[in-house]
Amino acid sequence: MNPIHIEVAIIGAGTAGMGAYRAARAKSNSVLLIEGGSYGTTCARVGCMPSKLLIAAAEAAHQARHAEPFGVQVQGVTVDGAMVMARVQRERDRFVGFVLETIDAIAPADRLTATVRFQDAHTLVTEDGQLIHAKRIVIATGSIPVLPPVLKGLSARLLTNENIFDLPTLPARLAVFGPGVVGMELAQAMSRLGVQVKVFGVGGGIAAIQDPAIRDYANKTFNGEFYLDASAQVKSVNETATGVTVNYQHRDGGWKTEAFDYVLAATGRAPDVAGLGLENTGLHLNERGVPLFDRTTLQCGNSTIFVAGDVSNDAPLLHEAADQGRIAGDNAGRYPDVQPGLRRVPLAVVFTDPQIASVGYNLKQLNAQFKDRFAVGLVSFEDQGRSRVMLRNHGLLKVYGEHGSGLFLGAEMFGPAAEHIAHLLAWAAQQRMTVSGMLDMPFYHPVIEEGLRTALRDLNHKLHIGPPVIERCMDCGPGA
Repeated sequence: MNPIHIEVAIIGAGTAGMGAYRAARAKSNSVLLIEGGSYGTTCARVGCMPSKLLIAAAEAAHQARHAEPFGVQVQGVTVDGAMVMARVQRERDRFVGFVLETIDAIAPADRLTATVRFQDAHTLVTEDGQLIHAKRIVIATGSIPVLPPVLKGLSARLLTNENIFDLPTLPARLAVFGPGVVGMELAQAMSRLGVQVKVFGVGGGIAAIQDPAIRDYANKTFNGEFYLDASAQVKSVNETATGVTVNYQHRDGGWKTEAFDYVLAATGRAPDVAGLGLENTGLHLNERGVPLFDRTTLQCGNSTIFVAGDVSNDAPLLHEAADQGRIAGDNAGRYPDVQPGLRRVPLAVVFTDPQIASVGYNLKQLNAQFKDRFAVGLVSFEDQGRSRVMLRNHGLLKVYGEHGSGLFLGAEMFGPAAEHIAHLLAWAAQQRMTVSGMLDMPFYHPVIEEGLRTALRDLNHKLHIGPPVIERCMDCGPGA
């Protein structure tokens, strides 16, 4: 089998890998994209898009069931689980098809279907023994689900985001382990579609919320819809002929054994580096087996190896993977002229209802880097005008600013329209706007964003820049 000689090899054809390929190809005619698994990207196949399809169905059912307060009577709402899952799969396959079209457009000579491992820092070897000699290499192998020990004995009744969207219909009962982003999105969606759901977590975390007050508010709100114990005591999980049984300590203190159709493991993901042979590269690896790298250039040490996407475990989000792929591919293509790339202000959204969002510095980072030098502005959406009009008046928003400079530093939110408010705040943070400058921007009436203005006014006052917030201020409009 003839060896392959190439300038740039990219391992993994997901979002980061394809971004790296395009960027490297713009600098070099000698680029090889290698994929050992399924094409289609995590987002399209098993992540962002199928989950949002399930959430959209859940929102439709929830709104129909809760129309009465508006004076709208909706009788006999039923959910056809098979139809719900059929649409999820049909539209999911459509999104995957777009990705496959992109792959097919890549010249056959530039792509290889194979599983590879490092023989040394410049040589990859396939499972068939073919050698690939590459001057530069980009690692973009993504991530894989992690199972806690209590779930490792399960098989047929174990679900992860990798297979839950292939169910032929909705289950009747579902135990969700892990109240992180994936767990909370899918748990709430399933619950609103009529599935009896219980969510078990450890350590008290909920969807990566940092602020304790916001986390407590979210915990109370979610428990109004389904059982959530973010600090659960689970003794055992056993698979049966028809499902699983979970032995756990109920929040009321008593121990219970309860039957479920399936268990969804949403207990996190780990960099997919097993079997890559990174120990043969001479690179320094962290505790997760990932090479140490510069997050502005994605270069691993001073080597010719770069890392991009979820495998870096830096910010496992699609827009971050795309940015990392572009930076890594660009630098691999033009090496040794390695240049820092644009890393955008952190932005994360969780598509629960109410939504969860974070922008810029989080509370942990603020306490570490701006201790005693930042202030917090607050607004509750319970009495916010537009939110009450739509009966979406639940949630809190906290905004952070720096004493002295008045610079806007970040925000965390659990509330209505968080995905949209978070974008406004991310743009402001990336433009290094002051809180006063943000308040000079236009705010229409009546909109949910007026709640953001209230929080910013509160923050500006606490920064000793602006006046106190005026209750029921007339220029805000009623219920701002």
